[in-house]
Amino acid sequence: MSTEVAGGPPPRKEKALTIGAVVKQLEREFPDISISKIRYLEDQKLLSPRRTPGGYRLYAPADVDRLCTILRLQRDEFLPLRVIRQELASGLTESEAAPQSTAPDARQPRRATVALRGPGSLYRLDDVLEDTGADQALVKELEDFGVIKGERRDGEQLYDDTEREIIRAVTELKRFGVGGRNLRVFRTSADREAALLEQILAPALRSRNPERRKEAVEALENLAAIASHLKHLLLIRDLRKLAR
Repeated sequence: MSTEVAGGPPPRKEKALTIGAVVKQLEREFPDISISKIRYLEDQKLLSPRRTPGGYRLYAPADVDRLCTILRLQRDEFLPLRVIRQELASGLTESEAAPQSTAPDARQPRRATVALRGPGSLYRLDDVLEDTGADQALVKELEDFGVIKGERRDGEQLYDDTEREIIRAVTELKRFGVGGRNLRVFRTSADREAALLEQILAPALRSRNPERRKEAVEALENLAAIASHLKHLLLIRDLRKLAR
């Protein structure tokens, strides 16, 4: 007589992963993921993997889901860790933070990152114009006012991911009559914020220790998110006065 359950055998329990295995599993969606970044998130009390008697970290599927939520909120919402902690405490699930489509629209804005990129992420002017819907005159105006710079290679002007997204954002602003000369206020503000953050982390960013430099870049990413969130709050506060 068979003892098999009608519905088949119970599902196998998913195996816990080491920190190195987690990095390998997530690096396709999150190219900037690293062991030091995961450890940093643990130091910030956002992750609590269990430890083996030997002290090794083991990440259960729920831990990996939580990590994905954190990384997506950083990448897609540009939220500082303090706000992410609040979101998680309020019951935000991994599925709520997940992308809604596996094939994102190429014309949608992409979040920038301060992490270093490889030299391959450069785009020709024609590709940038097609992707962003901008016109060549606007790009020229942005260059004239120092909002973007581009890079000259083999007689051709090339633009990186961040400059492409700046062009995309300004194209949207142009619909409201905002032109290149109006963007000086944004440029001046960004220069001052960058100088302040550089002052805070300069020693670590210039360290000869690669691990320390990597940790400094991750801290810089978080500081940039906090500064961006603060600036957003201050702007909303002031704009509320106009809506009264």
